[in-house]
Amino acid sequence: MDKDRKLIIAGNWKMNKTVAEALDLVKGLKRDLSQVKEVDIVVCPPFTALSEVSREIIDSNIRLGAQNMSEHSVGAYTGETAAEFLKEFLVRYVILGHSERRQYQKESDALIAKKAAAAHAASLRPIICVGELLEHREAGQTQTIVDAQLTGSLAGLSSVQLLETIIAYEPVWAIGTGKTATSEQAQEVHASIRAKLADLYDDNTARQVRIQYGGSVKPGNARELMSQPDVDGALVGGAALDARNFSDIINNSI
Repeated sequence: MDKDRKLIIAGNWKMNKTVAEALDLVKGLKRDLSQVKEVDIVVCPPFTALSEVSREIIDSNIRLGAQNMSEHSVGAYTGETAAEFLKEFLVRYVILGHSERRQYQKESDALIAKKAAAAHAASLRPIICVGELLEHREAGQTQTIVDAQLTGSLAGLSSVQLLETIIAYEPVWAIGTGKTATSEQAQEVHASIRAKLADLYDDNTARQVRIQYGGSVKPGNARELMSQPDVDGALVGGAALDARNFSDIINNSI
């Protein structure tokens, strides 16, 4: 993994896009981004679109990610999706612990750690999300909350595995609200995340881990956010649902 290259993830189409709509979107991205070599690009469509999107991007510079996976391999886990199933569609990345899953599915740090271990066992790269609520930020608890999420969600991972893990800082108060952390706020938290990783592992490992920013990333703020020394890319939500917007974010990040 080349830490010096930005990693821009159309990270969360969430529960949006039928198969046909997903194909239209990735065809637009292929057209607009075919010449981009400076940025690693990942799309994470719904499970139902993984197969068709995988076929569409197989010969392109776009890689495939999934929005979630089970901590189990195979067996009697109705409704779950195992890492082995994702690999059939050439999935390389998987988002774990997104704030919406923490909130609505009550996913704990311990569960996310189990999922991360399962992802690594299947040679998938987990994108582990951390971030604070507005009430935490206003109370000055951002670092305490994020440090606790990192410690719990990375429990059991070796330094070698951490190097194949992406951390995504997504302030919950800035997701889908139109509010965005300033570039200074993003850099401050990203730097604290890197310091915590150094504490949990070592300085050299921490320097090499990619840390993404996610929270109302748009073409207009991408350049300033991506220029921060500890911001290694973006986990893009709503703006990733439009090919032109997402393409502009990537072009503005170069």
